[in-house]
Amino acid sequence: MLYLGIDVGSVSTNLVLLDHRLNVVEKHYIRTRGNPIKAVQESFRLLEGRYGDEDVAACGTTGSGRQIASVLVGADVVKNEITAHAVAALELDRDVKTIIEIGGQDSKIILLRNGVVSDFAMNTVCAAGTGSFLDRQAERLGIPIEEFGDCALKADIPVRIAGRCAVFAESDMIHKQQMGYNQSDIIMGLCEALVRNYLNNVGKGKDIRPKVFFQGGVAANKSMKIAFERALGFEVTVPEHHKMMGSIGAAILARDAVRKNGHTRFKGFSLAEKRFESKGFECEGCSNHCEVAKIHENGMEIGCFGDRCGKWSNRTMVSHSMAGSL
Repeated sequence: MLYLGIDVGSVSTNLVLLDHRLNVVEKHYIRTRGNPIKAVQESFRLLEGRYGDEDVAACGTTGSGRQIASVLVGADVVKNEITAHAVAALELDRDVKTIIEIGGQDSKIILLRNGVVSDFAMNTVCAAGTGSFLDRQAERLGIPIEEFGDCALKADIPVRIAGRCAVFAESDMIHKQQMGYNQSDIIMGLCEALVRNYLNNVGKGKDIRPKVFFQGGVAANKSMKIAFERALGFEVTVPEHHKMMGSIGAAILARDAVRKNGHTRFKGFSLAEKRFESKGFECEGCSNHCEVAKIHENGMEIGCFGDRCGKWSNRTMVSHSMAGSL
C-alpha cells in the first residue's frame, strides 16, 4: 500500500511514494522545463512496470501545476503548497513553528502555531534568493551549483553585497569581483544578502520562532542554512527530504482523503504512454473572461481548469467506457 505525492513546480516536478508508515520508498526529481505534462509522464515512466496500479492507495498533487497534474493522474486531493509543506513538516516534528521554503522561482514563509498554519507569506516578484537565481550565479562564476555552498563555507570575511533585488545583487557581486575580492568571500556575502532580502520582504513583520525547518531545493545550500542561522540567532533544521516536502505533504493529504472517501481516483501508471494535449480559450460567460485550459487524452477531453466559477472545471466528463457504450 503506497501513497503517491506529486509536486509540479515551474522549475522541477517532484514525485514521492510513501509506505503505510509514511516512510519515503522512492523519490524522483524531474526538470519541468515548461512542460508539466511531459514532466509528469517522464516521472511515471520511472515507476511503470515496477509498481502496479493497485499498489497505489491514494494520490495527491500540489504546486503551481497541481490542477493539470490532477486531471492527468486522477488525484484524490489537490492542495496548495502552503498546506502541503505544513502537513509534511508537522508529520516529522509537531514542534515546528516556522517553515522557510525557497524553491526554484519563489519563496515562502509559513508560521505554525498549535499544529496549524497561523500565517504565511509568499514572494513571487523578486528572484533574489530563489534556486534559479543561485543557479545563474553559480554558472556565471563557473562553479557547479552542488559546490556553491561548500565554496562559501571557505570564506574568511564575507563581502557586504546589496541584496535588495536580483539585479542589484548581481551587479554588486560583479563589482566586488572587479575589485579583486576572494571568490569564497563574495559567495558567502551573496548568501547573507539573499537571507537579508528574504527576511526583509517575505519575513517582514512575521514572528519567526524556533523550531525552524528550511525546505525546498535551496536548503541543499549549506551556506544559506548558516546565513539564516547567523541572521536569526538560532538553529535552522534542514529535513532529510527537504526537496520533496511538498510532494510528501500531498501524499499524506491524499491518504487522509481516501480514508474518508473509501476509494482512490488514481488512473494508473499507463498515462506515461498516452498522448495529452492542452488547449486554452477565453470564457465569455461573464466579465471575468477566465482563461480556461482543456486537457485532451488521446483526442478526448478529460478535464478543464482555470475558471473561477466552476462552470467548466466542475463539468461531469463522459468517461471513456461510457462513451464507448453510447
